[in-house]
Amino acid sequence: MKEIRGDAKTIRQLLSGNKYAIDYYQREYKWEPKQVQELLEDLAGKFLNDFDPSHEPEAIENYGHYFLGSIIVSQKEIKKFIIDGQQRLTTLSLLLIFLHNLQKDRPDKVKLDDLIFSERHRKKSFNLDVEERNACMEALFNNVSFDDTDQPESVKNIVARYANIKEYFPQDLTKEALPYFIDWLIENVHIVEITAYSDEDAYTIFETMNDRGLSLSPTDMLKGFLLANISDEAKKVQANQLWKKRVSELIELGKDEEADAIKTWLRSQYAQTIRERKKGAVPGDFDRISTEFHRWVRDHKLKMGLNKNADFVRFIERDFAFYSRQYLQLREASISLKPGLEEVFYNAQHGFTLQYPLLLAPLNPDDDPGIINQKIRLAASFLDILLARRLWNFRTITYNTMQYAMFVVMRDIRGKAPTELVTIMRQKLDAEPEVFASNERLLLHQQNYNAIYQFLARITDYIETQSGIPSRYSEYIATGKTRYEVEHIWANKHQRHSDEFSSSADFYEYRNRIGGLLLLPKSFNASYGDLPYADKLPHYYGQNLLAQSLNSQCYDHNPGFLRYKERSGLLFQPHKEFKKADLDARQKLYQKIAEEIWNPERLNRLLESIP
Repeated sequence: MKEIRGDAKTIRQLLSGNKYAIDYYQREYKWEPKQVQELLEDLAGKFLNDFDPSHEPEAIENYGHYFLGSIIVSQKEIKKFIIDGQQRLTTLSLLLIFLHNLQKDRPDKVKLDDLIFSERHRKKSFNLDVEERNACMEALFNNVSFDDTDQPESVKNIVARYANIKEYFPQDLTKEALPYFIDWLIENVHIVEITAYSDEDAYTIFETMNDRGLSLSPTDMLKGFLLANISDEAKKVQANQLWKKRVSELIELGKDEEADAIKTWLRSQYAQTIRERKKGAVPGDFDRISTEFHRWVRDHKLKMGLNKNADFVRFIERDFAFYSRQYLQLREASISLKPGLEEVFYNAQHGFTLQYPLLLAPLNPDDDPGIINQKIRLAASFLDILLARRLWNFRTITYNTMQYAMFVVMRDIRGKAPTELVTIMRQKLDAEPEVFASNERLLLHQQNYNAIYQFLARITDYIETQSGIPSRYSEYIATGKTRYEVEHIWANKHQRHSDEFSSSADFYEYRNRIGGLLLLPKSFNASYGDLPYADKLPHYYGQNLLAQSLNSQCYDHNPGFLRYKERSGLLFQPHKEFKKADLDARQKLYQKIAEEIWNPERLNRLLESIP
């Protein structure tokens, strides 16, 4: 083996003036939203421990440092080929691009260009130089949209993870703290670069580190701490076997699921504090459990009732076994629809990962299965209503926006009985300032496509099931060639509506209102999307009930639908033409259906319906 060098470098030292390429045996870029979220949480937490807006910029030198791990590269002429670590470097590059765009118009912006790209012979190339990704990276850098249709998996993931960075980036860092954070990121965050000078040596290092690495994960360290406090050898063996079996089940579910399960459990049952939303605030239990749960348990063992041998046995055999099993079932319910746990799936469709600690919070290991199911359904329904109201009112539901409020709810409902749960959750919903009637102009825009899609899927499915038609929700949200899309009732032709809209901007705004939208197969939109309403109307009758309800035939021989219309009092009506007033009527109709679906009375009905 030839020379191998390991150097600890700051982000500036790592990326300034260096070119990195991806070697042939590297996998696709596969980071998921939760990994981006955790990285941002970790970085923000470490930075905010020291930040004070009264500090001078040079004070950053004395702030704490953060180790981001290691990368392995093979040096070939002027370019370095990444053997291991491209997931981290790609995400870091996306973060730098995001920060570059975020600070673009600020007078105190920090120069980042040379960490993102370099220019030679008037030609720009990215420091993470991968040909198939360059067009995408260029679009992100220039802050313009990029169509990832038919793009490789890595490019699709890059576009999605950049959107996640925009979504999860902490609001605390976007104002006066931003230039301090950027300086800290590039000067105080370190990566060890391990350099080999032949492909053979580089791959040997890669193989050794991945196959025979000895580093322990936080999950391993927590297990070691707990088992070390069990003196009875037989009980220790039994507890270890249970732990290994459950961790194996969680790992089968996905990467890092075992750590996520433990964080979720500990937050749901033990977190009493969270970082306050003010300058100089220190991390609370909720924050520390996210970044160092093994140390947090060790530091809080007495408060958690871990005093003697039997307590540690109970902690694994009862508590860990119970909460990890519930977490596993909730995660499975978030991936595919499970009868009785539909709301868990609905919440997951919004990417709302904060639901898991909240759903576990009221559960007790001694609850019987019926009570457990009831508590989960009540908490999940509460979240379903809360999220729908916020999204209808153009309110964000991002992790950073919601974590404080969800922590408070989690703490308030911890261990509560079903009747107490309903009382607390109804009070919280009643205290919300915005309901569906607060926004009569809900419309589709660039950032809320998924929310509008979900509203249409839920509304369409609801009126069908209420009319006696079997649920087709799974069909409406399925992906692939037969997928559904948001369909505009009005084609994108302002000239057809110039009698009511002198301004094209007013027309486009109205056209995007939810009352002018349907959920229809992609093939329908391709065939009929540009036609005038009168030409599309006959074809709507062959589609789902929400589309059919535009057509007068829907009101002739449709007893299930007519009974639902009578029972609900909703103002369904056919529309021979679709003018501005017709769209207004549909907008009001959709709002009333939403009020029926996401009515807080659902919680009381759930309480009464389950023995």
